[in-house]
Amino acid sequence: MIETSEDGGVLTITLNRPDKANSLTEAMLRDLVRLFRGARDARAVILTGAGDKVFSAGADLEEARAGLATSPVWEDASSALADLPCPTIAALNGTLAGGAFGMALACDLRISVPHASFFYPVAKLGFLPQPSDPGRLRALIGPARAKLILLAGARISAEEALRFGLIDRLCAPEDLMREADALTQTARDGDPANLQQIKTMIRQA
Repeated sequence: MIETSEDGGVLTITLNRPDKANSLTEAMLRDLVRLFRGARDARAVILTGAGDKVFSAGADLEEARAGLATSPVWEDASSALADLPCPTIAALNGTLAGGAFGMALACDLRISVPHASFFYPVAKLGFLPQPSDPGRLRALIGPARAKLILLAGARISAEEALRFGLIDRLCAPEDLMREADALTQTARDGDPANLQQIKTMIRQA
């Protein structure tokens, strides 16, 4: 359900459950935490989903009803990803929803296919967002637009997400992974310590 591949120090992690909209079980989330924490020597990490419709619909429905929707393992996963010293890229092959939002927000860069949509309906479902998500979302798109998504539960298109600054580029589906790979080229060729320092400088600015 979580697939990995490595090329030239670049680790690609794929959510591979397309028949269930790449929804995440607790076991999958714990695998992701382990993978993110173990990727500190990678030159870059790409996170993507299988299929051509949905990056991830968030929590598996049955497990969400049993409490996964509010589990701290979501924050564990996004924090482990955000803490990586290398560049991280979310290659969004389709719609991004619910708890999966946190992992995309934790990445350094987000690229998306044009037909994706983005929504985080925690207020509608009676949950709080993951602790780090409101701050990361606000930093990307500002407080008013963060409220539009989190408080109003707005579903936004990929074009809106690009205008807002939620994503960085739109790519045709057939070009998505090629573009993600191109964005890792400096990481492949450069000094990892220098890249880590640049990430730290941006974070502290």
